[in-house]
Amino acid sequence: MRNLFLVFKTDMSEALRSKWFLVYSLVFGGIIALFFITGITESRIQGFSGLSRLLLIFIEICIVIVPIFILINTVRTIAGERDSNILEYMLSFPISLKEYFFGKLLGKLFSVTLPIIGALILALFWSLFKGATIPWGIFFYYMALIVSINICFLGLSFFISSIVKTQEVALGIAFFVWLFLLALIDLLLIGFLIKTTASPELVYSIALANPLQVFRIGAIALFDPELSVIGPASYFILDEFGKELISIYCLVYPAVIGMLFSIFGYLIFKRKDLV
Repeated sequence: MRNLFLVFKTDMSEALRSKWFLVYSLVFGGIIALFFITGITESRIQGFSGLSRLLLIFIEICIVIVPIFILINTVRTIAGERDSNILEYMLSFPISLKEYFFGKLLGKLFSVTLPIIGALILALFWSLFKGATIPWGIFFYYMALIVSINICFLGLSFFISSIVKTQEVALGIAFFVWLFLLALIDLLLIGFLIKTTASPELVYSIALANPLQVFRIGAIALFDPELSVIGPASYFILDEFGKELISIYCLVYPAVIGMLFSIFGYLIFKRKDLV
């Protein structure tokens, strides 16, 4: 456990000094600052105002930005250290493969989550300063959603990094996965539904296997418990899950997927040639 903490601490120190962490922090901090400047927290659209209005827009941005930022900036972790011989140097110390792998994983999780949580806390303090009503339940649930989706894509990223040999291949696979989950899967499911006689329930079930889609539904459910914006699919989701269960599912499912991918990645990592 001590060695795992040392690997975690080393990775965090490297991340805090890196340019990608600065850019990542500026992106989310800049988005929140832009919202303040444009007065979004003081506007009311479709019944949402204050911090609720800000979170509603921030969610839509996170759906696109967070997965690709995590994949691009962490998928090269193991493959990159193998290429640069850092992995060989690290393993010359008395640390186990498990301590190295999961120490790196926890370090990356902390570094990719910190800027987003920091931006949300900044928004919270600004809303308190302005005297706006704080939807505490929505705020903390959204923070948990962010951590869950970060675990999901970070586990997927480490899995990809464990199975490839070069950074270029890792980046290519990561970009394809992001594009597939974000856009292609919806188009493919719509085409599949049109071209075949498959039941809509089957298509909806496949869609709910997409962690990015699950994150989107969980985020929508914060502000629209009836899920009216997603059309007929809301009837299937609410009938099968119910409002409370779908909230739990959206929170737990991405995290479980990420943990499974991280375990699979570790099993592959310890069986492959390390250098």
